[in-house]
Amino acid sequence: MIGRMTTTLQTRKRGLHRAWIVAGVAFVAILGAAGFRATPGVLITPLQEEFGWSRGTISLAVSVNLMLYGLTAPFAAALMNRFGMRRVVSGALLLVAAGSGLTILMNAPWQLVLCWGVLVGLGTGSMALVFAATLTERWFVRHRGLVTGILTAGGATGQLIFLPVLAHLAVAQGWRTAAVTVTAAALVVVPLVWFLLRDHPEEVGTTALGADPGAVTAAPPARPGGAARAAAHALGVLRSAARTRPFWLLAGGFAICGMSTNGLVGTHFIPAAHDHGMAEPTAAGLLALVGIFDVAGTIASGWLSDKVDSRILLGAYYGLRGLSLMILPSLFGATTEPSMLVFIIFYGLDWVATVPPTVALCRQIYGSEGAVVFGWVFASHQVGAAVAAVGAGLTRDHFGTYDLAWYAAGFLCLIAALMSVAIAKRASLKA
Repeated sequence: MIGRMTTTLQTRKRGLHRAWIVAGVAFVAILGAAGFRATPGVLITPLQEEFGWSRGTISLAVSVNLMLYGLTAPFAAALMNRFGMRRVVSGALLLVAAGSGLTILMNAPWQLVLCWGVLVGLGTGSMALVFAATLTERWFVRHRGLVTGILTAGGATGQLIFLPVLAHLAVAQGWRTAAVTVTAAALVVVPLVWFLLRDHPEEVGTTALGADPGAVTAAPPARPGGAARAAAHALGVLRSAARTRPFWLLAGGFAICGMSTNGLVGTHFIPAAHDHGMAEPTAAGLLALVGIFDVAGTIASGWLSDKVDSRILLGAYYGLRGLSLMILPSLFGATTEPSMLVFIIFYGLDWVATVPPTVALCRQIYGSEGAVVFGWVFASHQVGAAVAAVGAGLTRDHFGTYDLAWYAAGFLCLIAALMSVAIAKRASLKA
């Protein structure tokens, strides 16, 4: 207790609230999770060349990864409520390390599905955006939207850092070196999370940023029950939310968001560019450049979600994204033309700018269960991403081009824009 009080006093003297330290650790974990999840995009062509597997076959593993990345999220949110963020995130990093490391031993497609699909999918899903939603709910009263935007931007930063490096390793030293690099990076983050992340402000004798300084209390006791109880709670929240119209509008729009980002662009942009003669490291660099502008776009979106109606923000984001995807097929070429750079900048600003207003709407409509509801909405995002990942791969195998996939995604984004502005903001979930 004395040690905790001393730490708190020292932190206050420095003028840095402990919430920012916790958010910094979360940023690193989310950064890594995004980089780990995006890795299959740079492995599609090397795996195809070495094993002779079709893009549809390889995309199946990516699809499973994306599906579990989303379906794990609501259960991860419930497990964080039950066992704490530190334990759940540390375990998730170990799963990622195991999945990526075992990949170097594979020689059959089912093993790719097991390692990159199941293990890495479960691990990264436990560090998905519900982690950011849970952390901001506990540690921040002031600046919640801004911090949500910053943590969401961690995903873009992970893509920015990992994709060019892993693409270079895959080309220069082989895809196995890239897989081992992911394993090492995941293991390095584990002690950082374990020793610096805390589940509640009360554990270190402080309050959430912006809360009443005199409201320091004992840390909330662990909820009774185990993983089964946490899973039952998550399913109960889903049953209640599924009876409300806003949930289906949010989930439907976010499913289309997943189709048009992680599932399509995140998975197939590099091989699509390669089809037009562009070198893979160059294409990976362009996709990483999306991450640079996504950092700015997502943080700005978080700031706006504190000030502007989130439904209007979502409608604008989806509408503009749909129009940009419809012109993408005409921009591909063997070299990077200015028109492609304009698309990359524009698309980057919009990439995951949808997250802060979606989190805000879940919190506004569903109150204290907002993080778990967002977990289910995020699950729909990844179901959409999984469908797009395998669907685009099969489209390429059948037609020899990705054009139909780009046009279909653009049209669906326009539908998502209409769905978003139709959401009614009212508290409709009973505790």
